[in-house]
Amino acid sequence: MSQNPPFERHLAQIEAILIAWGMAAPQAVETAEILGYADLHGIDSHGMSMLPPYDIWRREGRLNFQAMPSVIKQTAVSALVDGGGGLGHVPGAFGMRLAVAKARESGIGVVVVRNTAHFGACGYYGLIAADAGMIGMVSTSASGVRVPPTFGAEARLGTDPWCFAAPGEPGRPFLLDMATTTVAFGRVRNKANEGLPTPPGWVLDAQGNPSTDPLDTAERGGFLTSLGGTPENSSHKGYGLAMMVNILSAGLAGETFPSSPRHAKGNPIGLAHFFLAMDPNLFRDGAEFAHAVDDFCAEMRATRPVDPQHPVLIPGDPERTMAARRRAFGVPVGAGLRAQVRDLALAAGAPWILSDA
Repeated sequence: MSQNPPFERHLAQIEAILIAWGMAAPQAVETAEILGYADLHGIDSHGMSMLPPYDIWRREGRLNFQAMPSVIKQTAVSALVDGGGGLGHVPGAFGMRLAVAKARESGIGVVVVRNTAHFGACGYYGLIAADAGMIGMVSTSASGVRVPPTFGAEARLGTDPWCFAAPGEPGRPFLLDMATTTVAFGRVRNKANEGLPTPPGWVLDAQGNPSTDPLDTAERGGFLTSLGGTPENSSHKGYGLAMMVNILSAGLAGETFPSSPRHAKGNPIGLAHFFLAMDPNLFRDGAEFAHAVDDFCAEMRATRPVDPQHPVLIPGDPERTMAARRRAFGVPVGAGLRAQVRDLALAAGAPWILSDA
């Protein structure tokens, strides 16, 4: 049996489980699209592999699967949106599209979303802005508190990702989507799912010592490392970026910071997202700006590589290459994750669509 179902079947399986959990079909389609975007582009930590954690939150009563986003307050350039206590994908897309609409009218749009949960990969929302000819910035607070501040021996932060996007060549924008940790926790979780070790530098055990056992962080009270890994390798930079992300998202939205004792106790989960869209026409012709960005990207790609087998790329290139490959050959689902998702589908009464993949 193939472990690489076609992308359309992959999406259908996610959608079927969400509907069985009580999500309305239009919202399930959009949520599956955003989760599927992550898997298609090789961001496996933020796609189908999130269904088992979502199921835990669902059974704990921490997610409202009937939630819809609503605007609480707004100006010509800003809005505060309430996510209704559900997953963050639908309110996230709503928030960035609202930011883009405001930027079309006023040149800039800033939207924060509160009272929501995990929203998938930041890059999906940055791409909404770039496809509209806008500069986009995205950040989100994180549910898991697994990262100590530099020189700290207690977790105070999450993976706290952010994204910066800018239009360039059509279909190939500059798209930087990154955690402020060495890797996203989902990549550690995926290693644990498949019984594989993590590369050195990803995780620390509960005593703060380097480890290659994903269970040290996933189950035994260990930590993820901040971007930089160690103080000697400038982990303070990842630590500082994580604080910036939380100030923009949780701080502006009025949600708790991950360091707050109330954060882990929340019901619902209480994450927050930040979206900014800026029209380059505020400063110069938008088409000329996009052309300049494309030229800049081309200059980077034209750099002589150290190894001809590994040409210089720009942020977004590896993901686009992976998407083309997975559209052609299917989306891999590891045996461990496959078994978990099958159990979720059967328990929820959803069809097991991957059965004959």
